Amino acid sequence: MSDVIAKAPPEVVRPQEAAGPIVPVRGLPVVAAVIAGLVAAIASNSLWALNFLHVSCGALWTAIDLFMGFVIGPTLARMEVPARIALTRRLMPQMLLIMPTLVLVTLTTGWQLARYFGYLVLPYPQRWWLAASYIVVGVMAIVAYGVLEPANISVLLELRKPRPNALLIGRLMRRFIFTAGVTGVMQVATLVIMTRIATW
Repeated sequence: MSDVIAKAPPEVVRPQEAAGPIVPVRGLPVVAAVIAGLVAAIASNSLWALNFLHVSCGALWTAIDLFMGFVIGPTLARMEVPARIALTRRLMPQMLLIMPTLVLVTLTTGWQLARYFGYLVLPYPQRWWLAASYIVVGVMAIVAYGVLEPANISVLLELRKPRPNALLIGRLMRRFIFTAGVTGVMQVATLVIMTRIATW
């Protein structure tokens, strides 16, 4: 597979394309605006703002995880190696900004909403549902920051080398796609829990 990379067309594998910053600088103002909105929502204790951020970012987190795991993953598996690397080179820098921001905003606003509605002091058996949501969301956060982001960064660093290791990139991408799919399935479990809590 490494030989395929070495013989691929220059426009697919040339290292100059990856010579810029790992993080897409043009996306930083968007991330800063979202974080500023999060801080403003918490500071003002605005129910509408907290709901908007929680629902929108949570929905995007779920959709992206499912899309990566069940659409992008099978598509990458069927692509030629040079095309796979070209797509990875353009996709992963965006994910480096998008996913941590969505995770941070979703979890923070979720906690604030639980505090707002008094869910943090619920009696049992209702509290079991809340505990289940903490466990599921906690595992998803650990996967996002402990597995997905390290794999993402490793892929980006490998792509910056003059001769990227296709075997390593493929292994890291499979890990990224698989864990994203697992997280997406866990998101569905979260939706079940959240809709149950909303009907109390």
